[in-house]
Amino acid sequence: MPRLFLFLLCLTMALPLAARRTEGVEWHRGRPLHLVCDTANLEPVVGTALDMFRDDCRRVLGSTVTLAPSGDIILRLDAHKMHGRWEAFCMDVCDGRLIITGSDSHGLAYGLLELSRMMGVSPWEWWADVTPRRREFFTLPGGFHTEQAPDVAFRGIFINDEDWGMLPWATQNHEPNATKTTSSSAAAIGPRTHERIFQLLLRLRANSFWPAMHACSHPFFLTEGNRQMALRYGIYIGTSHCEPMACNVNGEWNLRGQGEYDYVHNATSVQHFWEERVRDVASQPILYTLGMRGVHDGAMQGARTVDEQRTVLQRVINDQRNMLRRLVNPDLERVPQVFIPYKEVLDVYRRGLTVPDDVCLMWCDDNYGYLRHFPTPSERRRQGGHGVYYHVSYWGRPHDYLWLATFSPALLMQQMSQAYDHDMRRMWILNVGDLKPAEYQTQLFLDMAWDIRKVRRQGVRAHLSAFLQENLGLADSLASLLLTHYQLAHRCKPEFLGGTRVEEPNRQWWSTVRDLPFTREEIDHRRALYPHLEDEAERLAHTLPDDRRAAYFQLVKYPVQAAAEMNKKMLLAQRARHGHADWQESHRAHDSIQSLTRLYNTPKWRGIMDSQPRRLPVFQPVPEHREDSSLTLPLPLLTLQGTDARRGTYKPQEALGYEGGAVLLQKGKDIVFDLPPLPHDTLTVELRLLPTHAIKGDSLRLALRLDNTTLPPLNFETYGRSEEWKQAVLRNQSVRRITLPLRSTHKPHRLLLRPLDEGLILDQIVLY
Repeated sequence: MPRLFLFLLCLTMALPLAARRTEGVEWHRGRPLHLVCDTANLEPVVGTALDMFRDDCRRVLGSTVTLAPSGDIILRLDAHKMHGRWEAFCMDVCDGRLIITGSDSHGLAYGLLELSRMMGVSPWEWWADVTPRRREFFTLPGGFHTEQAPDVAFRGIFINDEDWGMLPWATQNHEPNATKTTSSSAAAIGPRTHERIFQLLLRLRANSFWPAMHACSHPFFLTEGNRQMALRYGIYIGTSHCEPMACNVNGEWNLRGQGEYDYVHNATSVQHFWEERVRDVASQPILYTLGMRGVHDGAMQGARTVDEQRTVLQRVINDQRNMLRRLVNPDLERVPQVFIPYKEVLDVYRRGLTVPDDVCLMWCDDNYGYLRHFPTPSERRRQGGHGVYYHVSYWGRPHDYLWLATFSPALLMQQMSQAYDHDMRRMWILNVGDLKPAEYQTQLFLDMAWDIRKVRRQGVRAHLSAFLQENLGLADSLASLLLTHYQLAHRCKPEFLGGTRVEEPNRQWWSTVRDLPFTREEIDHRRALYPHLEDEAERLAHTLPDDRRAAYFQLVKYPVQAAAEMNKKMLLAQRARHGHADWQESHRAHDSIQSLTRLYNTPKWRGIMDSQPRRLPVFQPVPEHREDSSLTLPLPLLTLQGTDARRGTYKPQEALGYEGGAVLLQKGKDIVFDLPPLPHDTLTVELRLLPTHAIKGDSLRLALRLDNTTLPPLNFETYGRSEEWKQAVLRNQSVRRITLPLRSTHKPHRLLLRPLDEGLILDQIVLY
């Protein structure tokens, strides 16, 4: 046969096959879909995801999804194709079919729900009422391919401080009849509520959960159906820094324990308490927290000094490991374990506590978003890796922030990026409080845990815009509004506007609402911006279709307008105290917050939103009284942002800081500011940095020179719960002030800064 003829014959035979391989997917409304999957050999999470996908297809396309020997969608496991990666998946369109390949069951589940998302089903479809929209068809082009895998192995949230939101909503509204397996006065958050939480986690590609654990909540494992629901959704149940061995000590010791929760004097009873739980949950996915603290978020009993605590903790960890080896798996490397050096336990760890190499070390922020420890070079080599426990909601001193979830997305992105760069990649858990209204911070955190490179490429604004576009159909204008909202709250959170504090010795003094430390310029700035944000939030609400109004109210309108009214209430009260405003204007703002909150608590969400958690003074109407002191701080001569530097090496941090101009300084690299002629003999320089903590060692030193005058380095590190630290986290700035001589009143000046340590983030330089 001539070679040319043979070639043409082969080409003719290949063309139809090539055409079929590039044939895309096209599913029309009402068309039944057939799915190929052998669920018998898979974990329950795949069947759960399949049920969710079926429901999504029904709502979006009006289509049924049935299992068949051949069909439109093929689910398959292939760890080799996915290079053995944990919970990975890929999607390919070939021969008019969609093939979803998972490295394991979780990977398959995430791939299937990624398809739901591509069809228009938001992860927040239930939790923020983002109703899926009807579609007439869904298409994917031939040759379509996507491949995804998590950057952090265990990713999840912690429902915490649930007393005023999640608990009353779940137990009095959503699920009032949850069954407790033990007699107690606490209300139970049951499986129906947890199912909704786990659905959200699965859609956000998360796999871990720390249940609510206050004394007001009946323990998770003592509520019928909870553990079974976690198994169904493939969720690893973990516990916080004061709940070892999957035991909610705060809620369970009085129900199951005997004597004092004291390992020095009552070790046998404590061991029995832990062992009873481990036996019960040994067959399901658990993230076992090792160590021991007090009954609830306090130092352990029976050991007073740091050295005594270290000795007892060493024994505790050894005994717990033997228990896991005996009851769960003789190969401890196959048992996920974590040790959390939180609060006083960090001091014990630094005193020489030995944590086995296969145990994950989970580092914490200081409760206000600034990570307190980064792994040293030797720690980074640990087999068990490192994790992060991070807060966007907090109850405690110097002041709670449990209400409006105004935590800065820019700070979250900067700190978690830094954590990832320092190999903190094993486990990320976010304290979300009641989950609502922290929807956006939750998604940002979990998106970073899944694909941090993608989120970094997007940046803060683009990621926020994508979230708003997906859920509301609005992007740029709304992103600008919310970024301003977050920036103003970064300067002073709504919960901090009273100048009050909690858990201080002089409670009467710190419960008295007082003037805020603002200049007249800052007050005028806030009084001008917040009404604009409030009006813009109202205007944009009227541009949305009816099926997005509820979502918009929860995600945007309530938090923005409530924050605006809180600022109006407190700033007008401050002016009224000095005779410059009518007290009734402040009181009307208080009433507006209550009205907005009543609107939030519609039948579905009745009880979820409380505008005065813990009934703190800042949330009450401001008591009327008159003061004669100065209304505001003196105005500065000049304020510079970090990005105003004329020369030097630094990295701008998008949207971070008081005005979005904060910069990450590079150790040993100078940064220079040119100043105009100043008609004074002296100059007071106020350096304002974010209150970050040392990355290496225990100092954050910055040297400075004005013209030819060089000064000793300033240390910006704050320690423990010192007064300096409290002031720094309440205002999100660590401040150092120094007065320098000026040798000339008619020549320009040059200010040079030289960072001597890693981790310094310059926000502002203020000249007086």
